[in-house]
Amino acid sequence: MPRSLRLVFASVLPLACAGSPAGTEATGDAGSETGAATTGGATSTAATTAVTTDAPTTSTPTTGEPADGLHPIPGEPQRDGDPEAGYHALVNNGYVTCGIPWTAYSQVFDDAPEVLRLPGRDGKNATLPYDKTAFVGASGVELVSANCLQCHAGEIDGKLVVGLGNTTGDFTVKVGGTAALADLFLTEADEKAELQRFVDRLAAVEPYTQMLTVGVNPADNIAAVLFSHRDPDTFEWFDPPLLDLPPVVVTPVDVPPWWHMKKKHAMFYVAAGRGDHARTMMAAATLCTDDIDEARAIDAYFPDIRAYILTIEPPAYPFAIDAELAAAGADVFAATCAGCHGTYGTEDTYPNLLVDLDVIGTDAALATDASQFAGRYLDWFNHGFYGEVSRLEPQNGYVAPPLDGIWATAPYLHNGSVPTVAAMLDSTSRPTYWTRSYESTDYDSANLGWNHEALDHGHEGEPSAEVRKTIYDTTQPGYGNGGHTFGDALSASERLAVLEYLKTL
Repeated sequence: MPRSLRLVFASVLPLACAGSPAGTEATGDAGSETGAATTGGATSTAATTAVTTDAPTTSTPTTGEPADGLHPIPGEPQRDGDPEAGYHALVNNGYVTCGIPWTAYSQVFDDAPEVLRLPGRDGKNATLPYDKTAFVGASGVELVSANCLQCHAGEIDGKLVVGLGNTTGDFTVKVGGTAALADLFLTEADEKAELQRFVDRLAAVEPYTQMLTVGVNPADNIAAVLFSHRDPDTFEWFDPPLLDLPPVVVTPVDVPPWWHMKKKHAMFYVAAGRGDHARTMMAAATLCTDDIDEARAIDAYFPDIRAYILTIEPPAYPFAIDAELAAAGADVFAATCAGCHGTYGTEDTYPNLLVDLDVIGTDAALATDASQFAGRYLDWFNHGFYGEVSRLEPQNGYVAPPLDGIWATAPYLHNGSVPTVAAMLDSTSRPTYWTRSYESTDYDSANLGWNHEALDHGHEGEPSAEVRKTIYDTTQPGYGNGGHTFGDALSASERLAVLEYLKTL
């Protein structure tokens, strides 16, 4: 029974959070710049009124004007927020507004160990793991649900990092049906009703969340399902759905680090998230928020959460660096990589470029009307509550990301198909089938990424379901590891130098 309830929480996905490349680093504290918010409410009075354009100035790539197939993404005004209040809201507020009643949760789980707790949490949240939040729902029932850190916190080198994408989440199995077992611990009618609401939402979403491999994320498909069931203006839930549901074949997404968000003009790999980023970030509420007034109350403090995200910095590389080799790599990087990925140092620049599919050559599934980016879902988002200040505007290509903290963010590409940076720089070395231990200390410092084993077979050749889900099979739809072959033109010594330089970012 305890395992059943634990698995249930894997089904509650923060939607926009799981696909938004925002961020800054914190390792168990609130962040080096802001500290933990221990007092005060979650809402900043400035959050709903002031605006600022705070992304770095777009600069010309160091290799010249953007070439054909490279499209600069303009910045847009954003609402101001209070980072301290934002941290407090992120780890204490119930923006995913349904869950397991505390009465049931507390009979199954003990207090979280200290290593899984975060500072600045109030009441019962102080005893919960970092990715769970206790709150009182609109019905008056105390609930426990997931928060954004279920997807946007992860471990690297044995340390928990807030803002690092979770690349060990298991979304390969159906677990929603076990949620109903929590009813065995409940006697009150209002608690049973809250549990049933949670079970019903999981039942609606779950058929569209099944991944083939541990570590990749179905957030985009979940968003499409929830858009299908809701009125875009009132947030009223309809069953059967108002829109055609997405395919059950789920396009995989690797969760990017939050610390990139301070540089990016558009959220998501396909540059879809334009306009007000805070409004898009709060889309986690779409799972269970059935009232537009409740949605607006959540939106009021999400500029604060965004403001906190903008304070996060990437973790420093923890191993030795050859300074002379890194300096040589900086020159190679400036000549061959900085035009798309920016420059680093005392005066960072980032060009915010969208790269056409025929230029980048990576797996096209996510950029070709997949999941929430199909036309009917764009219309839902852009012409309702979310579209008041934000919009989904996906492009037929992928954003070249910043590379701050790249050492910590394996695996690579938008679908997590490449296990190391070395393989990103040499496409001929990428394994077709591979597996890894999913242990955060099993790190390959030579190649910058995960230690992994190349296999001679994929899913079709593996009889064990438990083993099969740990295999990354690049022959599956959406899971391809091709493209981004720019490093192939470098010599072996140049690639080694670039690897060493990337450790310094």
